[in-house]
Amino acid sequence: MTGRPVPAAVSPGHGGLNGATARRRYVTVSFLFWLPIGMSIATGVLLFTERGMALAAIAGFYAVHSLTAAAMELPTGGLSDVIGRRPVLAIAGLLNLTAFTLIGLGAAGWAIALGMGLMGLARALSSGPAEAWYVDTVHAHAGPDADLRTGLARGSSATSAALALGTVLGGGLPWLLGLAPGLGEWLADTTGGLVIPLSVPALLGALVEGVFVLYVLSALPEPPRPRTTLRRVVGGVPAVIAAGLRLGARDALIRRILLTASAAGAALAALELLTPGRAAALMGTAESGALVFAGLACAGYLCHALGSQLAPLVARFTGSSERAVLTSLGFTVLGLTLLGLTTHSMSPLATTVAVTGYGLVYLGLGAAGPNENDLLHRRVDASGRATALSVQSLSLQLVAAGAGLGAGALPPGPLPWLLAATAVLAGALLWVRRAAPPKGFPDAPPRPDAAAPVPPHHGSSTAGDPVVAPVSAGPLHDTAPEEIHPHARPM
Repeated sequence: MTGRPVPAAVSPGHGGLNGATARRRYVTVSFLFWLPIGMSIATGVLLFTERGMALAAIAGFYAVHSLTAAAMELPTGGLSDVIGRRPVLAIAGLLNLTAFTLIGLGAAGWAIALGMGLMGLARALSSGPAEAWYVDTVHAHAGPDADLRTGLARGSSATSAALALGTVLGGGLPWLLGLAPGLGEWLADTTGGLVIPLSVPALLGALVEGVFVLYVLSALPEPPRPRTTLRRVVGGVPAVIAAGLRLGARDALIRRILLTASAAGAALAALELLTPGRAAALMGTAESGALVFAGLACAGYLCHALGSQLAPLVARFTGSSERAVLTSLGFTVLGLTLLGLTTHSMSPLATTVAVTGYGLVYLGLGAAGPNENDLLHRRVDASGRATALSVQSLSLQLVAAGAGLGAGALPPGPLPWLLAATAVLAGALLWVRRAAPPKGFPDAPPRPDAAAPVPPHHGSSTAGDPVVAPVSAGPLHDTAPEEIHPHARPM
């Protein structure tokens, strides 16, 4: 006897992947999906302006994106729980490929609006399936007590790194093309004006999306789902949506996670709306301010990536995921407060303090996210995992939209920043007390494997984390493959 733990049986439906391999593939998928989006950040408004679009029209394009993503968040999350993670991710990639092509080549307003709408739909489709695939695969290999924080943290870091790298590439490519005499004119003349230097990042993003689709189809195996029809899929999604909405109502911990996501939305809305103006005021012109903001945004994404990498360490240091969320959000509150207190000064000291505050906001949100999702995955089972993630994303997006409108209506100064800090502080205070285990719900449908014995624990569990029974997301739990239906899920 060696005394080493016996590994869990590997589910054949997941291709025999171990935890490390699943983690690498999840990180790769996260990076490939977000890299093209990062490339579009620096050039989006400038490209639309170059195409002759007025500022009001450009605002309308972004509204199409946001409203489409918000409207489709829950339906598409439910779709992933019905037909599988891989096909939904592949569809998201194809939609983004089409969207970036339309945005890169489109000279008419309808083409750009259609591209932004497709991108919003792809954003909604992608908000849960990749993470749900990773958690399902790790559980199938190592059991329900397997460590999730490391993989979730690295996936979040990969997302932030892709956005940072994409922002630099997207802003740098048109500048590099402009260094070659006559190259921009040659591109426009050769393509009849369809391709200009500012459209190159979007078209390159379309190529990356093609790579993303091929990788998803080849590298993300999952157990076969029961045969279904379009009618059953369409009829089943509303049930999953309703079940997802019930999650927060009947479980205090999930309700905390959703409210914390809402607070994060308020913080991000303040950053995105107010920081560009402060950068322009500091530099004196809009053009130089935009360049500074691009660099600052890249630094923010890197701080978010660092925070995500530190998430498991914060959880170990504080003793649990719940206390880690509380600590991490404290840094976000501090960052927003520093930004608010320095609004009326352009001195080098005030600028340094403001930049520090900007980094602290992203660092805190990055460290909080993986620990929140670790707790979320301990509370829901595989049948409703993507739906729960979609509800979480919807909470963030809706509050971000409202907070952005509110911050824009307030007078310039510290008030918008301090209100955002207050919202995050309220979210942090939710984690002062430990959440109680969920109560049983008599209306939940019986599981066919409920009488099966609890399997032995595999992997590592963090001391201090609550051990709780999962909350079923709703009546569609039987559509999940049997291999990923654990008998009890105290993750």
